[in-house]
Amino acid sequence: MTSDLELLCDMADRLFRDLKDADASPEEAWNAVNEAGFPKIFQKEEEGGFAGDWATAFPVLRLAGYQRLNAPLTECLVAAWGWRGAEEPLADELTVAAAQTEGQIDGSQFTGKLVGVAGGISTRHVIGYTHGAPFLVAAGDAADVTERSTPDGSRCDILTFDKAQVKTGPASSDIMLWGALAYTALIAGATDAVLELSIDYANERQQFGRPIGKFQAVQQALAECAEESAAVNCAGQAAARAAMLDDPAFEIGAAKARGSRAAVNAARIAHQIHGGIGFTQEHVLHHYTSRLITWSSAYGNEGYWNRHIGEYAAALGGAQIWPDITSRSDRVEKAST
Repeated sequence: MTSDLELLCDMADRLFRDLKDADASPEEAWNAVNEAGFPKIFQKEEEGGFAGDWATAFPVLRLAGYQRLNAPLTECLVAAWGWRGAEEPLADELTVAAAQTEGQIDGSQFTGKLVGVAGGISTRHVIGYTHGAPFLVAAGDAADVTERSTPDGSRCDILTFDKAQVKTGPASSDIMLWGALAYTALIAGATDAVLELSIDYANERQQFGRPIGKFQAVQQALAECAEESAAVNCAGQAAARAAMLDDPAFEIGAAKARGSRAAVNAARIAHQIHGGIGFTQEHVLHHYTSRLITWSSAYGNEGYWNRHIGEYAAALGGAQIWPDITSRSDRVEKAST
């Protein structure tokens, strides 16, 4: 990690922790994150950004998951990356990506639905994706807004449009891909936090005159949780490095599939260790595990990405799988140096 990235991550860690400790509302958290410039990670330095890529964004989003950031930074960065290369840059107003697009564009008008739009905040524009290219539409042009909440309590609305004016961007990789990478980063941070909570609790909780962490069964469970955390962090970091390839869908798909599994397994193990107290409102554990369960399905669950990887491998044929994987690794190494 370079010194500049270390400074960026230190700043993110302090800010996200302070917002968590202050129990900031989504609006308050977004204003603080926006003022600090984190939505501009991908923008050029002359535009006030950090001139970063996914190798820069991944550790920042990992900290957002670790500190339970209550702001739509993830959706904002996915939107910014999906819109890269467009003639007209995104405005400083909050722009988020929709997880799913249902409908079609006729000329410069969109009729349909944008599903999974961050709500409860002052969203100004939304990025959808159809026919191989992103499009930009004003959230205020929605004919109807259906408010929904995810298991972790976050707003995830459905916006319905009827011949709304849009601007289209250049053909690019599917936003689904970049959303999967972003949520893998969130899962990586949250599984680390869940592991730490479980270790602390196992060392503090007394049963039969000694901490439950002294029992072999609990130690085994903690080791399994550590395995899940390490797996998603390693896979996610590798995918972030591979994002510079022309087609990083294999690496990102593998990382999200492993991350979705890790999210579910880490949540299960942590609640087994904590017992009933982990489900109570006053305990912090369920604030993480509800997010993990939500994020495991965001932008494709384990089954979705495993099918994608399987289809990719089947198309190559058995004799070409290993040469392809090794050649991809070599290309990532060359691009990173």
